[in-house]
Amino acid sequence: MVINNNNMETYLFLFLALLVLMFFSLGVKWCFIWHGDIFKTHILGCPSVMVSTPELTKDVLVNRAHLFKPTYPLTKETLIGPKALFFHQGDYHAKLKKLVQASFVPNVLKASVCDIERIVRGILPSLENKTINTLKEMKRFAFDVAMLSVFGRTYDVEIEGIKELYHIMEGGYNSMPFKLPGTPFKKAVKARELLNGTMRRVIDKRREGNGYGAGLLGKLLESQDMSKMLSDSQVADNVIGVIFAAHDTTASVLTWILKYLHDSAEVLNAVTVEQEKIRRRLIEDDRDLSWEDFKNMQLTNQVIQETLRTSSIISFTFREAVEDVELEGFLIPKGWKVLPLFRAIHHSEEIYPEHEKFNPSRFEAQPRPNTYLPFGTGGHSCPGSELAKLEMLVLLHHLTNDYRWEVVGEKEGIQYMPFPVPIGGLPLKITHKEEQTN
Repeated sequence: MVINNNNMETYLFLFLALLVLMFFSLGVKWCFIWHGDIFKTHILGCPSVMVSTPELTKDVLVNRAHLFKPTYPLTKETLIGPKALFFHQGDYHAKLKKLVQASFVPNVLKASVCDIERIVRGILPSLENKTINTLKEMKRFAFDVAMLSVFGRTYDVEIEGIKELYHIMEGGYNSMPFKLPGTPFKKAVKARELLNGTMRRVIDKRREGNGYGAGLLGKLLESQDMSKMLSDSQVADNVIGVIFAAHDTTASVLTWILKYLHDSAEVLNAVTVEQEKIRRRLIEDDRDLSWEDFKNMQLTNQVIQETLRTSSIISFTFREAVEDVELEGFLIPKGWKVLPLFRAIHHSEEIYPEHEKFNPSRFEAQPRPNTYLPFGTGGHSCPGSELAKLEMLVLLHHLTNDYRWEVVGEKEGIQYMPFPVPIGGLPLKITHKEEQTN
């Protein structure tokens, strides 16, 4: 068993954060009504500070980010790897983020369009004419895209082994860190140990070949040989970290998109018209989707933006004061947790009137600075945000052109896994358009 008072404090803090998320999901904002936009509190023995305005969030995550370090539970740091990008700040973090971002620049993403489209075309037919758990299927899709971005098109036996071990390992991310036989954490730790060996073999194969290979792994190995900045274990930690970051969140957003479009017939019809127009152009030109086609998906992009705002999958982020800090007249002692609440900003009536209404047209104009934070902000903002939007657009192009979907059952509500998703993972029945017209 590996748990101590500091780890327990982190888990109590996570429990507090989950409670706050649930409160905001239900519209319970009495804490800020009573205490204002920033307040200190002790809940379950964990001292923490809540902030809920764009200005305060920018102060914590951008202006004085060096005073607030990222903090994560022991399970995630152990399983992903302590040298992964998002556990750090300072010079190491800045250099590493630059390397990771190099795998998600437009020139790289342009070359990924056909591969993502191939994944979509492989998955959608398997979903026809049966009731699916949407979240589960979207996780399958997002995971395949994540593996593509990390390893490129090469899918050998070792990479298939990585996929199997990762699925075992992710079962321990949100468990208590008990290394008792049969516990999710014990199984996950064993899978992570096996992953280390598998990753070493993949890295050795890349070195034996001509060049460094494609994907993020190729970029990291190239940098390793040029600057000696990264060890093999650091490369492995960051490969696992990117798979983690690109997986659950994207799948959760896609699940909400299908829910909102199902419930908003007018918006769905308008998105379908937009995508059908693009499909006709592709047929006329006898080609597949290209990067330039996404410029003509304005409404579909707005649907994605509004879904990110409304669902607020990343509802808050964790920071810890590295020294005593004064914020808006509050003295925050060293070691206290600071929690910028993105959901509070996204659901502010002053910033987004009728904030509970799903209204993509609100993004016809650019939102005010620091009021739209689905991918965070500052040095720790998500480097793969453009990849996430790209895979959503490709999926929606094919789904709206070729399929229709209906929610199965009448259950409404939200569950936390740990991200907020429609209850039951949104059971859907997907049918091909041609079957509906016959």
